[in-house]
Amino acid sequence: MKKTYKIDVDCANCANKMEVAANKTEGVKEAVVNFMTLKMKVEFDEDANPEEVMEQVRKNCKKVESDCEVFL
Repeated sequence: MKKTYKIDVDCANCANKMEVAANKTEGVKEAVVNFMTLKMKVEFDEDANPEEVMEQVRKNCKKVESDCEVFL
């Protein structure tokens, strides 16, 4: 399953940090952050619950970039 989420981030480097953090989250098969469109595309593992996974993605992104936001 794939979903797209709106994000708020200040710079391309921060967006890259968010992408790395999202990809390290359990339940995420692949995450791609596009700084120009301020969107995060996430493909979930087959047995993952997207809502629970995205809450963890949001927490992991906040750890690496405290002023970023992922709109769920």
